[in-house]
Amino acid sequence: MKTDSSRKAFELAQDVIPGGVDSPVRAFKSVGGTPIFIEKGEGAYLFDIDGNRYVDFVQSWGPLIFGHCDKTIETAVMDAVTRGLSFGAPTEVETQLANKICNMFESIDKIRFVSSGTEAVMSAIRLARGFTCRDDIVKFEGCYHGHSDSLLVQAGSGAVTFGTPSSPGVPADFTKHTLLAKYNDIESVKKCFENSKDIACIILEPIAGNMGLVPADEKFLQDLRSLCDEHGTLLIFDEVMSGFRASLKGAQGITKVVPDMVTFGKVIGGGMPVGAFGGRLEIMDKLSPDGPVYQAGTLSGNPVAMHAGMASLDKITEDKELYARFESKAQKLVNGFKEAANENGIALQVDVRGSMFGFFFNDNEVKNFDDALKSDTDRFAKFHQGMLNEGFYFACSQFETGFICDAMSESMIDDCIEAAKKVLSDIK
Repeated sequence: MKTDSSRKAFELAQDVIPGGVDSPVRAFKSVGGTPIFIEKGEGAYLFDIDGNRYVDFVQSWGPLIFGHCDKTIETAVMDAVTRGLSFGAPTEVETQLANKICNMFESIDKIRFVSSGTEAVMSAIRLARGFTCRDDIVKFEGCYHGHSDSLLVQAGSGAVTFGTPSSPGVPADFTKHTLLAKYNDIESVKKCFENSKDIACIILEPIAGNMGLVPADEKFLQDLRSLCDEHGTLLIFDEVMSGFRASLKGAQGITKVVPDMVTFGKVIGGGMPVGAFGGRLEIMDKLSPDGPVYQAGTLSGNPVAMHAGMASLDKITEDKELYARFESKAQKLVNGFKEAANENGIALQVDVRGSMFGFFFNDNEVKNFDDALKSDTDRFAKFHQGMLNEGFYFACSQFETGFICDAMSESMIDDCIEAAKKVLSDIK
């Protein structure tokens, strides 16, 4: 496979863009090699500037439920573009999309649109603090909620600690109100409440996608709900990744636990930059201009993105068999990987939630970030490079989730499994 043009493009990009990329994971540092520069996408495929074609299991990190250049969404976008790119003023389509989402979720009475998942989470936490009049928050090791200052923290030596910044440029005073707990470990959360009587909210990915695919146990979610109710703390589900991906209702279509607030992104933009946060009426009514908690954005509710979101969600809700097809293909893929790994004496852990799938080169089941960190990242890097050479594009990190899109055929899945057999045999 020739990558000369991508190599040259990467060299030129590094002259004017830090690291040559606009988001760090794209630099391929954890898997080696040169990042592939994309020319176009079409259905399930990506095409790079060297003319190589790949079956794309990243799908822009999740939002492309129907693959690249879906005609329905494309038409909606082009029609919206002819009427203007941005107004900074209300449009009816915002209300239509808000109604569609609110009617689908028991936990959401009102919703506000923003421009990214990071912005959605940042705003939801501010609202939780304003509603409860408390300062501290609980997050979990390995759960990623965007790059806002109070969430860029790392664990200390204990099971739970007040956060310290994990990035230069983040003052310690910004993160001292962030307490860290271990995913799927309720005792670590209880210790947070022992350390603080000022906890405004617990935020977590109910289906973690940023330490690899690691779903929360149902009992763990139920215990979190009970703790929050006991202490007057809000429970926030970050469904920026799992929303409309794990099921029609994301994690909330799988668990019986009802959160107080939810954050969304990705899929509700149909590929355009969109985020959203919503919740119970009494919480959302604290938001400006109705209440004192301020949040604003010039591009919030952007009309082009709203029309893309409507087209995407309309198409999703009309297809009653969509998620069954997704899960069938995802399960077939990871089962094929697992069988091929077993044949080559390689330990591999796999999991699926709807259209989301994950695999770890790990001897044991992964339940939290500590478990994930025990994975063989060198072997993953070799697997990633080998599969890229075979024409299959996976997330360039062991600690990310893969996605099925509706444009993927059974034959693509079969071909991918055959390629994995070859690559795993080569790297065993």
